[in-house]
Amino acid sequence: MVNPTSQELSLEKLRAGDRAEIARMVDEFSGPVYRLGLRMLGNQQDAEDVLQNTFMNALMHLSEFEGRSSLATWLYRIAANEALMLIRRRKPEVNIEDLQADDSDAELTPHQFVDWSGLPEDELLSEEGKKALDEAIQTLPQNLRMVFVMRDVEGLSIKDTADALGLTETNVKTRLLRARLHLRERLSAYYAERSEHLIREDKNDGS
Repeated sequence: MVNPTSQELSLEKLRAGDRAEIARMVDEFSGPVYRLGLRMLGNQQDAEDVLQNTFMNALMHLSEFEGRSSLATWLYRIAANEALMLIRRRKPEVNIEDLQADDSDAELTPHQFVDWSGLPEDELLSEEGKKALDEAIQTLPQNLRMVFVMRDVEGLSIKDTADALGLTETNVKTRLLRARLHLRERLSAYYAERSEHLIREDKNDGS
């Protein structure tokens, strides 16, 4: 997530091509843009391409940026488009326009839930747990994955996520709910197995 306490970048300096200010912009946003590409595409090389192309496009079009949205939202929009273009090249059947399609409220209820409250916090935040989450994120449809990554991983607001993706806030909320339910169901089997493993370990330790 972008550091909210960092000194605000100067659009005037950026538009004027100030090298120090451009370097600050790249430094501040490289991490978030790279993570977005990695979560969307699941491939480091593709994520690096998204990162490079995002800043190349941003520098070429800074003079056109009017500041109606935040600089962060504008960069996320460019990064999202770059990621989607790579997806389209790899999977020509994917329709990028589906990102702007309306959402219905159908199929919002998952089939399986597991109570994660019995798992210790370090289990939920373990490297294995994070890997399971990353793998589950890759199973999300692209339209849900982009919303989830921007809102829940990078911490953009509902409004900024909507602005970055050209969606309504209602669309974002609906897709976010679907993504969260999908991930919860997807991870249910993993955490159920982990819970059983911990129970077996406790029994063995007590015997």
